[in-house]
Parts: sequence; structure tokens; C-alpha cells
Amino acid sequence: MQITKDSSTLLYVHDPMCSWCWAFARAYDELIERLPDGVEVIRILGGLASDSDDPMPEDMKDYLSQTWATIQLQVPGTEFNFDYWSQCQPRRSTYPACRGVIAARQQGAEWDSVMTRAIQHAYYLSARNPSDNSTLIDVADEIGLDRQKFEQDLVSAETQQTLMDELAFSRKMGIQGFPSLVLVRNKKGYGIPVDHNSVDNMISAIHRHLAS
Repeated sequence: MQITKDSSTLLYVHDPMCSWCWAFARAYDELIERLPDGVEVIRILGGLASDSDDPMPEDMKDYLSQTWATIQLQVPGTEFNFDYWSQCQPRRSTYPACRGVIAARQQGAEWDSVMTRAIQHAYYLSARNPSDNSTLIDVADEIGLDRQKFEQDLVSAETQQTLMDELAFSRKMGIQGFPSLVLVRNKKGYGIPVDHNSVDNMISAIHRHLAS
């Protein structure tokens, strides 16, 4: 991550299969629109769950389904398609989706956020499984990416190394949950409390640190 000494950078650490990140989508869009001039945004993949071919245990399914219901209460307007739990075979594995974002990014930086949102829509609204490479490839094709290049990049050593680098960076920053926001100013990091329901609170915190 290249952060210059005199710059102000907002780090957004997320996972495309993190349900709280999905709930943060609308607030994130507004936050980016309202950022003070001169603040650059860098998106970093945090990686919730490593690669696994094992079916998700029933207790984990129940826990995550209940988390979705809790989010709907705490962040009004957040939608989930609960058919996912009966129509798919969930695996506790989010690294494939993270690699999907990186592979999309290799066709242009603007595809990072587009692919992230497309994965979220496929997962949370259409009951499709982003732990499967086949789903990620279809989603990439649907949003207009070069399917063949994406398919190659998805499983490349370079993509895997980029993911490992971003995971290491987020851990070095002390990130323990997603989504997370860190304002870096003069190479010093300031945690910005994530507020799913109030962009004003986040903007105020950013302004305070910029002014200090």
C-alpha cells in the first residue's frame, strides 16, 4: 500500500461476503461522496474465512442466518434473501470472493467496487454462492468484465499473493472486524468508528482528525 507522507488517505477494509459490509453499502456510498477534498480512498480486502471445501456446519448456518435477521433490525432497509440457506451448499470460505475482487481490479481499478457490489447482490439478493469460482466467473461476465482474463486471473499466483499482502497489511494495522475505516494522515492511522446509520458521525470524525 503506497501512502505518501503528506497525503490523507481513508482505508476501507472489508470482505465482499461480510454481511455487515453489505449493510454498510449505502452509508459507504454517501461517505465517499461527502469526503473532504484531497482524501484518497484505498480499498483493502480483510478476508473473513480462508479456503475450504467443507460444507458449513449447521450451527454456523444458524448463527449467520440469525446475524442477517439482526442486521435487518439494526440497519433498516438492508435486504437478505434467506433462500440462500436452502438453495446453496454454504462453505465458510470468503477468500475466493476476495480473489474475485482482485481479479476484477486487474481489468481496471474502477472494477474493485463494482465487482464487490455485484458479489454482494449475487449472494445476499439472488441466493448464489460466491464461495464457488463458477459463480464469480458468471458474475464477472454479467457486469462486463473479460470473462477469459478474469477466469485466468482468479486462480493466478499473483492474485493469491495480492490477497495475502492485503490480509497482512490489515492485520498490521490492527484491524479486527469488518467493515473498518482508518484515516491515515502523515503516516499515522486514526480509527474512524463505523456507523451504519449515520454518515454525519463518520464525516465529523474525519474532519476532527484532519484538523488536529
